[in-house]
Amino acid sequence: MAVSMRDLDQAFQGAGQKAGLEVWRIENFRPVLVPKSSHGKFFMGDSYIVLKTTSLKSGALRHDIHYWLGKDTTQDEAGTAAIKTVELDAALGGRAVQYREVQGHETEKFLSYFKPCIIPQEGGVSSGFKHAEAEEHKTILYICKGKRVVHVKEVPFARSSLNHDDIFILDTKSKIFQFNGSNSSIQERAKALEVVQYIKDTYHDGKCEVAAIEDGKLMADVETGEFWALFGGFAPLPRKVAGEGDKTVESHPTKLLRVEKGNREPIEADSLARELLETNKCYILDSGTEVFIWMGRNSSLDERKNSSRAAEELVTGPDRPQSHIMRVIEGFEPIIFRAKFDSWPETAAVAVSEDGRGKVAALLKRQGINVKGLLKAEPVKEEPQPYIDCTGNLQVWRVSGQEKLLLPVSDQTKFYTGDCYIFQYSYSGEDKEEFLVGTWFGKQSVEGERAAALSLASKMVESLKFLPVQARIYEGHEPIQFYSIFQSFIVFKGGLSDGYKNYITENEIPDVTDSEDGVALFRVQGSGPENMQAIQVEAPNCQSKPHKEGAESEQFWDLLGGKVEYPSQKIARNNESDPHLFSCTFAKENLKVAEIYNFGQDDLMTEDIDILSCHSDIFVWVGQQVDPKTKVHALKIGEKFLEIDFFLEKLSRETPVYIVMEGSEPPFFTRFFSWDSAKSAMHGNSFQRKFALVRNGGTPTVDKPKRRAPVIYGGRSSSVPEKSQRSRSVSFSPDRVRVRGRSPAFNALAANFENPNARNLSTPPPMVRKLYPKSVTPDSSRLASKNAAIAALSASFEQPLPAREVIIPRSLRGSLGALKPKPESDNNEENSMSNRIESLTIAEDVKEDEVEDEEGLTIHPYESLATNSSNPVSDIDVTKRETYLSSAEFREKFGMAKDAFYKLPKWKQNKLKMALHLF
Repeated sequence: MAVSMRDLDQAFQGAGQKAGLEVWRIENFRPVLVPKSSHGKFFMGDSYIVLKTTSLKSGALRHDIHYWLGKDTTQDEAGTAAIKTVELDAALGGRAVQYREVQGHETEKFLSYFKPCIIPQEGGVSSGFKHAEAEEHKTILYICKGKRVVHVKEVPFARSSLNHDDIFILDTKSKIFQFNGSNSSIQERAKALEVVQYIKDTYHDGKCEVAAIEDGKLMADVETGEFWALFGGFAPLPRKVAGEGDKTVESHPTKLLRVEKGNREPIEADSLARELLETNKCYILDSGTEVFIWMGRNSSLDERKNSSRAAEELVTGPDRPQSHIMRVIEGFEPIIFRAKFDSWPETAAVAVSEDGRGKVAALLKRQGINVKGLLKAEPVKEEPQPYIDCTGNLQVWRVSGQEKLLLPVSDQTKFYTGDCYIFQYSYSGEDKEEFLVGTWFGKQSVEGERAAALSLASKMVESLKFLPVQARIYEGHEPIQFYSIFQSFIVFKGGLSDGYKNYITENEIPDVTDSEDGVALFRVQGSGPENMQAIQVEAPNCQSKPHKEGAESEQFWDLLGGKVEYPSQKIARNNESDPHLFSCTFAKENLKVAEIYNFGQDDLMTEDIDILSCHSDIFVWVGQQVDPKTKVHALKIGEKFLEIDFFLEKLSRETPVYIVMEGSEPPFFTRFFSWDSAKSAMHGNSFQRKFALVRNGGTPTVDKPKRRAPVIYGGRSSSVPEKSQRSRSVSFSPDRVRVRGRSPAFNALAANFENPNARNLSTPPPMVRKLYPKSVTPDSSRLASKNAAIAALSASFEQPLPAREVIIPRSLRGSLGALKPKPESDNNEENSMSNRIESLTIAEDVKEDEVEDEEGLTIHPYESLATNSSNPVSDIDVTKRETYLSSAEFREKFGMAKDAFYKLPKWKQNKLKMALHLF
């Protein structure tokens, strides 16, 4: 597009350079910036331009431009708004999606910027702005429609306006009434209450009564009688008369029109294909309720303005349905546009558009305009965080046939690509024990055992009253939470399960599990010492010898299939994209989804199932009051969503899927919201919950969940120390390596990343333990018979185990005395031995207190507790060094008492402790 500075309005200087909302009102055919304090206030006689700028994870800024036309605006003002929108897009580099918004028929995306609603006021620039604030309060009746965003419209204050299908709000001087039509949904009623709250705060300064009137409720109710008295008494409601917005839109054939000098010319074609669109022209795609203007990258500014006028004339023609107009730019077509075509090839036009944006920036800079933020910023480099407490308790089972076999601690991090596994991880939340139950499918695992794993995992979740988050994970698509829980992870070729053995026997496939060819090759990968993985791959048949990068022999590359380019830096497994929330309707195996724009926690309604997608993970959120028959299909809903591939981004069918039940949301889910845990623990349906807040303005009544003792599968007793007794570390601090009871494999792999001369001071002295005990595991004979290369790899993983695992036993991760995998029965002898060992080891850790403070704790001077101390104290919980300070010294160092310190958020506690070298 040819850019001329004379075409760019000065009012758009600096627009769209940072994330947020900007609004202009058309005054005397020029855009005038609206102050933020007036955002959301629209006058019926005016036209507005609204720019929404979003900062993406890629570093780019996405722009959506809307021009809003009040029902009383003049034709000239509407035309000015449309043309100025094109100019604003040009100023932003010609890549924004543009929307035409008509009062009463706004898009959901537009309304989501001004939640809970917009209520246009009478008047405008030409009429001098009639201010209703100066007048006596007028009783007004509004009709509300919408489940996700609410369309609010003033209707005549008369009984004839009411009906059984919609929701009405009657705003009187002293009380606001919400009338719920008997055919309206709970979700619609709940959303309308947000409008009630808005009216209460905006027009009554938050001081007025609120009442809910149920359609058909007896007059004996005082508030119901008061409501009907305002209408002259109760009488049956009339049958609803279909209004403009209620008319059924007949099917409209999609037509493609080319715009030539402002005239529309139909294009005849057997099917719609991308090849019909020429880069130097503009087109109109008419599909009835949606009209798109496609602007070629090389089309002129005048051609784009002419196409906008042509589209305006089209939608205002006779016998036309109410239509939304969207203007899209070549190379940045949204999904809703591309989906209209029978074929649309993959393109990569972003680089070209960036070049065009750079030219615009250069022109603006010559005029002395600040162009900071106009060009694409560098992506924010963030180390992926697990957002889960990594000091919890882990159990792992291998699925064999229809059974699950509990693995010993030494085998918990060793998986086989031909097998399926189930894991249960429990950790302490804010006020209760949290659970994660997951299934892991090896690439060569059989379908029967995958189904068995899902069934067994579902039963485990059910036995815990659906409190755990459930995860479905495929090999090669593991999320960071998985690696952070396991900390080290080895995948061997072959399999040990009955299903795998039967499969390779029936298909006459060689069993590589017990291969003795003398060579084993492992690919070691990970983004840091806390999530290392070793994956066995096909190995060449040659004598092993070390090779340094850059000095490899030709034979080395020949054995690997030839030398090719490879990444020279560690690869962070973080392909997370910007999150999107979708509402779901699932019936008869069919899934329909609709995006919820600018979502928040209040958009998660207890009657619904919603999907949160961030590309790398899919979360299926299930409300408490969802029909039980639908709840059981939660995983299927997630898999169907992956099939739909809403954004046409080729989502893998093996993308991790989490099932999250309302009230048990984990931190790696709630981080996408401004989360209030009290809301997800409220009583009642969506309407009842919102009404309690609107009417009383108080904190909702919630059930305080009690801490649950973790359920032990396999007959083992639970003897986990209380939270105050356990050694814990911060769950996701970017400044510090997390330390749990480190596994031997983790220590070996982490040695490649850590300074061998710098030991983490929170890691106790080591003790020796073998990774593969030779006398206790039924699979030990197989492992012992492996070739020398695998034995050598295993030896490299035989590292000391922290003594803390002896001092504080981790019973959920397996008994120290019994490592033999077996079905879930006859573990009484193991229980007894495990309990005796735990009692002894805990007793050994108890010391005679020499000095105690008023709380009965041993105290030590700060100089001995600091991590950089030259004379460190021993026999303390190194994750809670601050607790050993006297009350006086604690107040001196932290500037507050202990009880005040522990009321701070966890991250703030850790920050203060780090500053004082106590972390």
